[in-house]
Amino acid sequence: MMVTTGQPSPATRTGLSEPRLGTDEIVTGALDDLTADRGWSRPVLLDRDVLILVTHGHGTAELDFRAVPCRPGTLLRAHPGQALRCVGTQLDATVVSWGPDALRGLDVDPDAVPTHRQLAGEDEDAVIGEVSQLAVDADRHALVPAAAALLRHQLAVLLLRLSLLPHPDRSPAPRAEAETFRRLCREVESGYRDTRRVEDYAARIGCSVRTLTRACLAVTGRSAKQVVDERVALQACRLLAATDEPIARIGRRLGFPEPTNFGRFFTREVGVSPGAFRAGRERPLPVRLVRPRPPADSPAPAGRA
Repeated sequence: MMVTTGQPSPATRTGLSEPRLGTDEIVTGALDDLTADRGWSRPVLLDRDVLILVTHGHGTAELDFRAVPCRPGTLLRAHPGQALRCVGTQLDATVVSWGPDALRGLDVDPDAVPTHRQLAGEDEDAVIGEVSQLAVDADRHALVPAAAALLRHQLAVLLLRLSLLPHPDRSPAPRAEAETFRRLCREVESGYRDTRRVEDYAARIGCSVRTLTRACLAVTGRSAKQVVDERVALQACRLLAATDEPIARIGRRLGFPEPTNFGRFFTREVGVSPGAFRAGRERPLPVRLVRPRPPADSPAPAGRA
């Protein structure tokens, strides 16, 4: 059963993807609440920030077309706009979801939590305890408006704890180049539908194309142009897999007025045509993506839409 903070209307109890949830609401529930399709025959596009803590079973989660093996203690951090699908053996998980204003005013960076962690030992015990208490309190106080502050602070503590865990995949890039890369990702996130020119992003940031490329190579091993194109290709993959929107319209939304140009771009980046990618979307990991591929320390904004 889905539960929310504050005093929810009936509409707020229908699932985590319900668009009428308040922007400051915190929601807890089960994994199947994320999709209307209990069989997860295709990915779903998330519209809220999500934490998933696997409690029972084994299987695989596909987050933006990357397979993540799941077992008890697996923690997934997903962002609005990402494509999620769960396949294989039935998984049980506790899901925590929150809107963009849920943590306003609190000194916590939810984007510091890594995408995937396999918890163990004392860390696992502490996270399980905090997630369980948050879910219990959300259920117990669902109709008490004053409980919203309690859940906000519980979520903040949980995210702070997760952000402090050792991060074995953190990029060794120098701080200045890592910051330039983060700034590029933020600009790409807001502008990838309009331009794929690295020169445009360099102008927005106030640096040279060479500086952007050097930063991207340091963090990801790929050029700035590849980073921009991979973001566009990723959004195309999401829309092709999780929606029935016509391929030509998806191309136009992403800045390709001509379908042939979109087809050539997608095939170059992903390795198959848009039609072939969509045709295989109901099979687990229908294609092996060469790109887009997130860097090891990819900042969260690059996954938002």
